Amino acid sequence: MQFGIIINAGDPRTIAELAVAAEAAGWDGAFTYDAIAIGDTEMWDPWVVMAAMATRTERIRLGAILTPPSRRRPWKLAREALTIDHLSGGRLVLPVGLGALDDAGFGAVGEPTDARTRAELLDESLEILAGLWTGEAFSHDGRHFRIASMTMRPRPVQQPRIPIWIAAAWPRRRSMARAVRWDGILPQIHDANGANVPYTPERIREIVEWIGRERAQAGLDGPFDVVVDGQTPADDAAAAAATIGPWIDAGATWWTEVDWQTATVESIRQRIEAGPPRPPA
Repeated sequence: MQFGIIINAGDPRTIAELAVAAEAAGWDGAFTYDAIAIGDTEMWDPWVVMAAMATRTERIRLGAILTPPSRRRPWKLAREALTIDHLSGGRLVLPVGLGALDDAGFGAVGEPTDARTRAELLDESLEILAGLWTGEAFSHDGRHFRIASMTMRPRPVQQPRIPIWIAAAWPRRRSMARAVRWDGILPQIHDANGANVPYTPERIREIVEWIGRERAQAGLDGPFDVVVDGQTPADDAAAAAATIGPWIDAGATWWTEVDWQTATVESIRQRIEAGPPRPPA
């Protein structure tokens, strides 16, 4: 398992400094998030922030958890991701999903809010990203986007493409099938009424087994990440490691440490400096 931390407090310079601290403390990933406006919360453009993180670090993987392509122009997103990929020396991962509608960057500015349309936009965007990152002439004629012909160079450092993680809802087959085709999943669990419920190691094990069967049947091989998140204590390394064990046993490949409710620069710094909750060898 690899260990990342979501840095969701501080200004861009501070976030970059925290990414440096995370690399020094042995974390495998330092992530920000992608939003336009949620209430009166202070927030920053993730691509500018990741550029600062990329220039200050050398090893740690970077990304924004998560980017909703449904409110982006996919060719612009392709260029932004390509630029960060090169700036970081091939350390970018692109987590994507439908996005959260409490972000005023959707309804308040006239972007589509219904789930079906956002899913269609996501699927077309993924096709466009993969096509443009080949470095060859690419065209697209879809319901929402049309590209007569475009060649985007240079190609990404990472081949065959920048890894894409998909936020997908279990057990919705169409959502899960989207994740299977790409490079990783940020799983969400839905109950019979479609509401989000907390996931458990047992549910993650079901998802891992299902994805393995589906990818084998589709002839897909290569690495595939299963990304879970949560909180572990900064002041008790043994308890933090014990929290992680069941998720490792279930087949998760990434743990992303995050406090979405009360995080401060100081609390994130303390958690970073305590080191990732890696179980003893």
